[in-house]
Amino acid sequence: MTTAPFARACGIDFGTSNSTVGWYRPGEQTLLPLEDGKITLPSVVFFNAEERRPVYGRLALKEYLDGYEGRLMRSLKSLLGSRLIKHDTSVLGSALPFKDLLGLFIAQLKQRAENAGGRDFDQVVLGRPVFFVDDDAIADQEAEDTLAAVARKLGFKDVSFQYEPIAAAFDYEAGIEREELVLIVDIGGGTSDFSLVRLAPERRALTEREQDILATGGVHVGGTDFDKHLSLQGVMPLFGYGSRMKSQALMPTSYHLSLATWHTINSVYSQKSQLALANMRYDIEDTLGIDRLFRLIEQRAGHWLAMEVEETKIQLTDAPTRLLNLDRIEPGLSVDLTRALFESAIEGLLQRVHASVNETLARAGIREDQVDTVFFTGGSSGIPALRDSVAAMLPNARHVEGNRFGSIGSGLAIEAWRRYG
Repeated sequence: MTTAPFARACGIDFGTSNSTVGWYRPGEQTLLPLEDGKITLPSVVFFNAEERRPVYGRLALKEYLDGYEGRLMRSLKSLLGSRLIKHDTSVLGSALPFKDLLGLFIAQLKQRAENAGGRDFDQVVLGRPVFFVDDDAIADQEAEDTLAAVARKLGFKDVSFQYEPIAAAFDYEAGIEREELVLIVDIGGGTSDFSLVRLAPERRALTEREQDILATGGVHVGGTDFDKHLSLQGVMPLFGYGSRMKSQALMPTSYHLSLATWHTINSVYSQKSQLALANMRYDIEDTLGIDRLFRLIEQRAGHWLAMEVEETKIQLTDAPTRLLNLDRIEPGLSVDLTRALFESAIEGLLQRVHASVNETLARAGIREDQVDTVFFTGGSSGIPALRDSVAAMLPNARHVEGNRFGSIGSGLAIEAWRRYG
């Protein structure tokens, strides 16, 4: 077993889209390789029905896209704080509690980290968003308690938490040369979290940092929400979203909403759902869109389409447009998705982010012009409209780009070293 000066504990950033594990080792890479030498493990499980086994991460996505029969499950973190967490789901012909599904994935993080580190980890600092659930303190605490119970069941004897943006702040602090008042902007897959923190080189080794954390805030808006709104505005109209019934009422939106939301895609494939959709077809004025929807469901291509929408969002960070090819559903079918359309689709979400940043500053009693630095982290922090919105609020602050997928895991590793030695 490895001894000091390496840390005894690890830090786990269980993310909505990607996860990392950090282990503080002076002079060495903090983040441990989890899959094919990469520091991230996509938060994905695919239950391969042909070989009757679960697979994880990039391999899960590959087997799904290669056409293996089975069930793909993504955005697992979104289960925390939702009503689903108390229920079961059908996997490989058996009922699997959603809590156990989380356990399967987090067990992979623990096992892969231990294999990479060559040691066991009995203590952990887990990252958590500022709010698992907006405006519901009881549900938020239940979400944290659920995650803690899952970790203990997997063999972690000591489990504690740190806010994800605070962890990112500690990662940034490791490289600064003077005191700074920093706003951490962490835009992850499921939440947007903010922390206003006073950082300084001489404070790095202190174990008590409460007085340096001036305020935290957050809102349940993240990358999967941006995907959802892009899908609904730019893609789902091709599949009947917004179609009129013969009565002139709008077609029910539940099917499209489910297909645009990662953890509800599978519900559209149920026999009950398909029968209801088939009955509805007779009342649709123009059946072109609903017929495409049937083909999408017959191919079980919902996750494929969601991945294409996500990839479009990523490409629109640097490009003004992307042509989304939908030949798989219908020969010659495509849609041109533009950054302007995307920004229009997420305008309401950006307003919520803007308001949450304002609330965080107000809670700290800090003016916008007093912030020295904005530190961006999280997979969706590169969206131009989001960055422009924050920049307009903080005209004097310089912008620093963190490791979008690694800053939190590194910061949690530092915090684990501080807490557990």
